Amino acid sequence: MKAEIGGAVDAGVEQRVRDSFQRQGLMGHLGATLSEVRQGLVSIRMPFRPELSQQHGYFHAGGTSAIADSAGGYAAFTLFPELSSVLTVEFKINLLNPARGDALEAVGKVVKAGRTLTICQLEVFADDAGQRTLVAIGQQTLICMHGHQDAPKPARAG
Repeated sequence: MKAEIGGAVDAGVEQRVRDSFQRQGLMGHLGATLSEVRQGLVSIRMPFRPELSQQHGYFHAGGTSAIADSAGGYAAFTLFPELSSVLTVEFKINLLNPARGDALEAVGKVVKAGRTLTICQLEVFADDAGQRTLVAIGQQTLICMHGHQDAPKPARAG
């Protein structure tokens, strides 16, 4: 039986996604949070901070790309079996408009799920004073790492 993209996920799957997300040091560093977890669809929100900007004051493409990559990865992960993990094989992103505003939201959506490789569509929106603008689109290929689980969260240096 095929999973319906956008449908509700089992509580165990959602927890597995949230636990994995918490192990990503970069997402914590960026201040990114999971805002939605559904079957084959995940969104990640990143509020603006000056540390995330580039020389013109927009969100830096590195942060924009990072949340897009993670949103697609976790969208795929919602469809993967237990005792597996996800890894990006490749992704391409097009920056369409300046990424400016209060926050960015990346949405990853599975286009085709396979046993080993999964393809996702990526979109990133800027929220600026109640206005939503598409700032980036992309495509991604992910691999299901059967029998491999995430590494433990690294300890903080200090």
